[in-house]
Amino acid sequence: MFLENKYTIEDLIQRCRAGERKAQELLYKQFASKMLGVCMRYATDRMEAEDMLQNGFIQVFQKMNDFRGDGSFEGWVRRIMVHSSIGYYRKHHKMLQMVDMESEGIEQSVNPVAVANLDAKDLMVLIQRLSPGYRMVFNLYAIEGYSHREIGEIMGISEGASKSQLSRARTILKEQIVKAEGKRYENAG
Repeated sequence: MFLENKYTIEDLIQRCRAGERKAQELLYKQFASKMLGVCMRYATDRMEAEDMLQNGFIQVFQKMNDFRGDGSFEGWVRRIMVHSSIGYYRKHHKMLQMVDMESEGIEQSVNPVAVANLDAKDLMVLIQRLSPGYRMVFNLYAIEGYSHREIGEIMGISEGASKSQLSRARTILKEQIVKAEGKRYENAG
């Protein structure tokens, strides 16, 4: 991948390791919009997401020598953004108490047509409405691909609490999808 027809990502990484500000700026410009999307999933609003993004990039530049090239650089940056966002949230918000609960009953099924009519932007709005604890577990599991054990370690909760929070988040999202689809149906008729 070439940036400004002069530098590859690998070139920029080397230049960032040498402390070159211009390379940091170019690397930031290359990844900022994508990583802002990552931060938005953990933030309460855009301003907070932008703060998370700035903190995340500070960590990226401080830890640049830790990147060994085993995976993609973008994946490495994304992981830092996720951890940075959770750390920011913990520091600036009182974390909701997460309680280990057993899943109750059978989850309500969702009409496949309702899900098909939902675009990514609508889904992100619904996810954003989840309480912070549910939203974080849902994002870490369903979007970032962490295991419940890893989520427990990241968030300082038990594996069972992570499973319980995910189950409840899914139930709430399903209820919101059904409700949103009902409103669309009413407005169409």
